[in-house]
Amino acid sequence: MLEQEHWQWQEPGTAWRGVGVYHITLTVTSRQPLLGKLVVPDGNPEQARVERTEMGHLLLECQRSVPVFHPEIQILQYCLMPDHLHSIWFVRRPMSRSIRQVAQGFWQATKKLGRAHSYIMALEQEAAFTDGTTDERACGDAIPHLSSFVATDSRENPLCLAVGVETYKQLPPVFAERPFIRPLSRRGQLQAMLRYVQMNPQRLATKQLMPGFFRVQQGIVLAGRTYSGVGNVGLLQARRYDVVHVRSIWVRGAERGDSQPLRDYMNGCVIKARKGVVMVSPFVSPQEKQVMQVLIKEQWPFILLTDNGFRDYYKPADGLFDACAAGRVLILSPWLYDSGKRHISRADCVALNAMAEEILTLNYN
Repeated sequence: MLEQEHWQWQEPGTAWRGVGVYHITLTVTSRQPLLGKLVVPDGNPEQARVERTEMGHLLLECQRSVPVFHPEIQILQYCLMPDHLHSIWFVRRPMSRSIRQVAQGFWQATKKLGRAHSYIMALEQEAAFTDGTTDERACGDAIPHLSSFVATDSRENPLCLAVGVETYKQLPPVFAERPFIRPLSRRGQLQAMLRYVQMNPQRLATKQLMPGFFRVQQGIVLAGRTYSGVGNVGLLQARRYDVVHVRSIWVRGAERGDSQPLRDYMNGCVIKARKGVVMVSPFVSPQEKQVMQVLIKEQWPFILLTDNGFRDYYKPADGLFDACAAGRVLILSPWLYDSGKRHISRADCVALNAMAEEILTLNYN
């Protein structure tokens, strides 16, 4: 879960009231599959889908009310998962309220839904205890439906009126303290996020079918340094490693018209990978990222060093995910996960490049 005290809703100096696109994530605090069930027909992740529970249906009804109260907002894409909801909101014109305030309003609606769920669970437990059975059919007639306590198209709170304010406040709200909200501002970020949201069921199915490659592994010691990692640790048994580190002198030369040294180096990295060398790098610069994309496309194994650790339920994005599922990548970090970290620093880059050089000492060991 995100550490709320480290999370900032807004970047300094911005109001988040203008036109923009935002990735919204709402999570069930316990990570229980209250919103749906993942179904994988014939064990094929490409056919994976989520069958919604009543609570999942009602959560989407809460989201559908957002454009009703705020017509400036359009829901571009969403994906309901068993324990969380991903959405992409498009603010089409400036609003009188900030996106933070709108998200908080959505969160208040989901809290009502969560508390209604907690109330019904308590009724079912009480009925089961009284009847001496856990058979829902035996006590189902006495238990109201969740929808009877949720008015998604208004600001009413039927459950609070029914049980009283004090009792209502004691009911667990189920969902995380606030939705996670992330602005999408860089070129290509929206398309990448649309794909990420659409592919969520397939990726969850892949993780469940191949849990070993997606489990965060601690205490990986390389050249005297300790890392956490995700991916195929078998890559640490390779016979030969080499680094991908594009030097600034080659980039400056290319900017002046002499691009041959840069092209030769980048091509050389790919040629080494084709010969069985496992390439190691943080892949930070645009040129290094291009090399990594070729490695992914041609399906060569590599080791990626990253400037942040791994949160719970971490999964790589886009092409890295597929490479991880196929056992062609190992992602390593020497640092703990920091929810407040946004950008890699120059000091991080220098340190990670030094670590890549350290891993070369594993050659032929």
